[in-house]
Amino acid sequence: MSVVPVQAVAGTAVGAGVGTGDGAAPLAPRARFGPALGAVYRAQLSRARVARIPLLFVATFQSVGIMVLLRGVVDSGDPARSVVSGSSVLVVAFVALNLLAQYFGQLRAGGGLDHYATLPVPPAAVVLGAAAAYASFTVPGTIVTAVTGCVLFQLPMAHLWVLAAVIPLAGAALAGLGAALGLLAPRPELATLCGQLGMSAALLLGVLPAARMPEVLGWARDLLPSTYGVEALSRSFDPHPDWLVVAADLGVCAAVGVLSLAVATWAYRRAATR
Repeated sequence: MSVVPVQAVAGTAVGAGVGTGDGAAPLAPRARFGPALGAVYRAQLSRARVARIPLLFVATFQSVGIMVLLRGVVDSGDPARSVVSGSSVLVVAFVALNLLAQYFGQLRAGGGLDHYATLPVPPAAVVLGAAAAYASFTVPGTIVTAVTGCVLFQLPMAHLWVLAAVIPLAGAALAGLGAALGLLAPRPELATLCGQLGMSAALLLGVLPAARMPEVLGWARDLLPSTYGVEALSRSFDPHPDWLVVAADLGVCAAVGVLSLAVATWAYRRAATR
């Protein structure tokens, strides 16, 4: 587990051990949210740097492999757009949902939350910093998957810049969900199971074309936050995308991201006080 430098988040202690009758040093003032978030983000990036290449390889290879397998049964049109969009967002789900759930589950079980509790770091900064660090690793894999899919299925690349909005917004929604699952699960094994089930749901409901799903799965698809990132990217492959609908899909991702990160922050406070 990485250690967040106290100097980066604690600020300057005021009168530590000076002028106190009982000799006790007062606690450092609570850090501001921005510097605390930056410190946690940098610490998490340093922690995961060693595992970055394996993570990127596994997530990207998995998504590209799915597209190659489906290339034999999907030719073009809406099904092809669904496959490429769903596989691209699946990279985000693998890291932001699955791995983050495992990380927070292990952090809680191993007493790592006690370390952060001793620092004057806002709980939201811990959750957001870890979520942002993990989501950052999805950027290269998502781009490679999207470009590879466009080549496989002969889709236009003119509007792939939409990934600049899809990755952070879908990543925020899934990262908040993954962090909440890891913090609320009573055991790290259950956190891992929930993360893998969530990623499997993103695979089943995001990659497969919606038109070919039973109605019940269609309802479940509407409840999955990553679906709206998939839809936004899929619509961008149209020759003349309806940007209002794309913006509406991204807006749903943003709203779910705010809600899920708020739940994860509450779960962090709850786990840290136990």
